[in-house]
Amino acid sequence: MGDKVKLVTTAAKQDDDVIIEVPEGSGNGELEMKNVRAEKGRACGPCADDDIQWLACTEEKFQNRADGDGKISFEAFRDVLEFRQSFFAERFFSLFDKEGRGNIEVYLLLHGLRTLAKGTAVEKLKFVFDIYDINGSGDIDREELKTILTTCMEESSLFLGEDHLNDLTDVMFDAAGKDRNGKLTFDDLRRVVEKHPNILENLTLSATQWLKSSSAPKTEQKGWRHKLTWKYIRNNLRKILFVVVFIVIQLLIAVTTILSVLEYQYSDVAYTVIKSFANVGGMLLNFNCMFVLILVLRKCHTLIRSTPLAAILPLDQHITFHKMVGYVIGICVVFHAAGHVAHAIYVEQLQPKKNMTAVEILFTTKADMGWVGPTAYITGWPLLGLLIIITVCSLPFVRRGGHFEVFYWTHMLYIPFWALLIIHAEVFWYYFLMPGLLFLIEKILGSRLMKKARYGDIYITEVGLLPSGVCHLVLSRPDNFRYRPGDYIFILIPVIAKFEWHPFTISSAPEMKGQVWLHVRTAGHWTKQLYDYCSALDPIQEKPGKDLKTRMRQSQARASWFPSKRQSQFKVKDTEELKADKRIAQVMKKVQIKCHIDGPYGTATREIFETEHAVLVGAGIGVTPMASILQSIMYRYKESKRICPNCHQSFYGVIPESVMNLKKVNFIWINRDQKSFEWFVGLLNKIEKEQIDVSFEEGRAVEKVIDIELYMTAAKAKTDIRGAGLQMALSIIHRRDKKDLITGLSTRTQAGRPNWNEVFSRISEDRKGKVKVFFCGAPQLGQVVKKTCMKFDFKFRKENF
Repeated sequence: MGDKVKLVTTAAKQDDDVIIEVPEGSGNGELEMKNVRAEKGRACGPCADDDIQWLACTEEKFQNRADGDGKISFEAFRDVLEFRQSFFAERFFSLFDKEGRGNIEVYLLLHGLRTLAKGTAVEKLKFVFDIYDINGSGDIDREELKTILTTCMEESSLFLGEDHLNDLTDVMFDAAGKDRNGKLTFDDLRRVVEKHPNILENLTLSATQWLKSSSAPKTEQKGWRHKLTWKYIRNNLRKILFVVVFIVIQLLIAVTTILSVLEYQYSDVAYTVIKSFANVGGMLLNFNCMFVLILVLRKCHTLIRSTPLAAILPLDQHITFHKMVGYVIGICVVFHAAGHVAHAIYVEQLQPKKNMTAVEILFTTKADMGWVGPTAYITGWPLLGLLIIITVCSLPFVRRGGHFEVFYWTHMLYIPFWALLIIHAEVFWYYFLMPGLLFLIEKILGSRLMKKARYGDIYITEVGLLPSGVCHLVLSRPDNFRYRPGDYIFILIPVIAKFEWHPFTISSAPEMKGQVWLHVRTAGHWTKQLYDYCSALDPIQEKPGKDLKTRMRQSQARASWFPSKRQSQFKVKDTEELKADKRIAQVMKKVQIKCHIDGPYGTATREIFETEHAVLVGAGIGVTPMASILQSIMYRYKESKRICPNCHQSFYGVIPESVMNLKKVNFIWINRDQKSFEWFVGLLNKIEKEQIDVSFEEGRAVEKVIDIELYMTAAKAKTDIRGAGLQMALSIIHRRDKKDLITGLSTRTQAGRPNWNEVFSRISEDRKGKVKVFFCGAPQLGQVVKKTCMKFDFKFRKENF
């Protein structure tokens, strides 16, 4: 009787399982691939179960990499399953390659994968045990377990010391009730798992989850149909109404302009059409070149946030609409320019009495058109050139490609652009007068002279080099500098660049006196220059106002002047030392670097204290506004603290809703690696220690105000075979010590990405009031969070510049 491989498809669930037979005579184990491929196509369909789809697609990859004999090599096997380290790949491969030939038959491999997909929890645990039993002796000794845990840490990008590794190993033996230098049998491992229901629960999941790559989920293709649903309309009502009003205004301008052209009753229809195109394009440009300015009046937007208009206007999307209007301007320019070129050709060919060629009309003043002299045509060409430069240099490949300075300086061309536009267009100044005046006032108020008159000199007094290229700046704070949690400022540091302003969110609480914190992540030329400057600073010997290259040269000179026993004091930092500096967390240097600030400017987080149940989601350095909010919440509760005069017990008084309406806060921070948590681990530790227990209503039990959830995306989850053993040990230690080994907090760091459906489902069950989610992070993740918010009818707010 031949071997059989079972492939269960979606269709097979309704009928019988599809059995693929492997004939006995097939020496190379070759599969009857016609049936496999037929079922594979069905399994990869949109209705397929995740595991079935993964099995079928993985099978396709294996078949593509197999040789002519239906066998696959170890290197191909590792590539298909995307193992970072070869250890787990070797162990899994060796379970099938008993003879050590370096290749295995694909059908045997696929049979094993399907067995894992449908096996019981005990069978899956046995599979894990066999992987961990390196020498195949039937038990796991201490060195084998340490090897497993070390490999798990490498796969998860975790860096724990030897002491922690020994502790992780010890707890596994302790949990099994075995001597720490003894051996673990399969029954021992099963007893350990049975003591932790959450681990046992994971074993009931399909074991194919353990082999799946933990790469980022594929971004869904954006369509337009979901935008027609009532849920989407309700969750994006302000944005949709804004776009509708904008379109209506464009249509009204176009219709009134066409009607005005028709009033002249030109006899030639072609001339009427050409005139309409040119005039409609010009009138739309008058409005949109004004409106694009209104969308970047940041001080006005900040003032509006404190008025009822904030509930109507989509202020959070002002940059998105600024880009949208920019595209509209580009379209209008095409209509306007094409209309005038067509008009010039029409005059040359069909109106010879005017004695003008198209070139004379377009490139001279002979046509006698314009507001300030006959300059309409000769100013139009430089306007077109300026607009092309601004548009091209504003595209994402420039802004996000490390060339922010190109974007910044070409955007300064708006000054000659508007100046020429006032000369070019007869009525543009009507549109531009009020927005231009507001813009001028904002620029004057944001100038260095006005800021110095209001705040005095401002200095960076401390700098700290944090992991992952983050620089912590501590600025001196004037007494009259007031802001709200989550606000941002523009900062100019002359020693880095004399004219460049860059926006950064304030990460300190408004209640903190004398200081303002900024956390700047290295993401471009300016931020890299800032990090390098701070890295090379010697807080004792150096005068921080000097140019970086000058200081480096003087540092080299000093190193040669002084005896060797003192040279370490002036040691020149090479590349490796600078990299080492990046791995040092919270090394604060006392400095005095002059800077200028512009702001503060408000964001969506200004709604935080009007919210009943707030969910703060920060991804990477996007945690900065959340850090400010969390600190501010703690300060506000501390201010409400009271002491009973009779029993001298402390308690938290009632906070008026006008001060804070918050009943619950869920803080979710997502980082790729372990080092990134060090940015704010001190703050989170303080929040946990000072965590506030309150009762919002008389007779109700006290409860925590702030719930913290941490996720490390590079770490392999407990559903991944490359992380199962490590996560098991980390869970045991957390239960024992009530402390997370990764961050040192009492909050357990979760491996992998959040399951937003589970997270929001749990939040909705709290019933603390209306939920509003505040997000700051990568736009791709923001789309995922926003989509899930729509499912649960949570309001969504996103911070962006």
